[in-house]
Amino acid sequence: MGKSIPEITLNDGLTLPVIGLGTYKLKGNEGVKSILSAIDTGYRLIDSAYNYENEGTVGEAVRQSAVPREELKITSKLPGRYQTYDKAVTTIQESLYRANLDYYDVYLIHWPNPNQDTYVEAWQALIDAKKWGLIRSIGVCNFLPEHIERLEKETGVKPSMNQIELHPFFNQASQRSWHEENKIITESWSPLARANEVLQNDTLEQIAEHHHKSIPQIILRWHYQLGAISIPKSASPQRQLENISIFDFSLTDTEMNLISGLTRPDGRINNQDPATYEEF
Repeated sequence: MGKSIPEITLNDGLTLPVIGLGTYKLKGNEGVKSILSAIDTGYRLIDSAYNYENEGTVGEAVRQSAVPREELKITSKLPGRYQTYDKAVTTIQESLYRANLDYYDVYLIHWPNPNQDTYVEAWQALIDAKKWGLIRSIGVCNFLPEHIERLEKETGVKPSMNQIELHPFFNQASQRSWHEENKIITESWSPLARANEVLQNDTLEQIAEHHHKSIPQIILRWHYQLGAISIPKSASPQRQLENISIFDFSLTDTEMNLISGLTRPDGRINNQDPATYEEF
């Protein structure tokens, strides 16, 4: 069933499914079971991070799965406290040891941490790790256009993707437009925003009723039609299946605009502004 999820091609040629599994807080035996369930359901893109402390869980699910490693796309991320070049190289290696993997398909810098101002040397570490075969594709998370422009100016290498907070209450229109102009794929974290908020939204409820779909399915279809990869997290096999069952209908332009129109200036979930936020 994995082939039923459409794929998107990054600027370095790597192809990724348009929906993956977020794994934040999926740990230990229960986490392995949840990830295995997702793989069995058809997921092929699994998102993780060093700071989630579950790279071992992800790696164990990959090891136990009947799906060949080369058919899976595994992502992890470099934390802010290890952004100096030498620490970044060691952390990438440690990430692989934790997961017991030979390579990551995608590795991202988790936050720019502009006050720390070491993200360029962290980026150089990712560039070199890719040359060494430890990573297939390199990208960033939560970077603003000026951060990405600096990366390219100082290293000559542009990220393949930028994973950003993106959901109906924070639609990131200008950032997405900049990504498109610069051939960088947008990946959405927290694509469903806060469950209580979206499930009680009248606009989303009306669109869902019209299509005989759930509100999460409507939102994930919106991400897909925006051209973004989404990585919803779910430990429930039923919800995992529901989240990838969005390719048998389409939203109209009017519906897309209605959903995008739910955005608001204070729409960030935790008020984490990449211009000032520091993650360690």
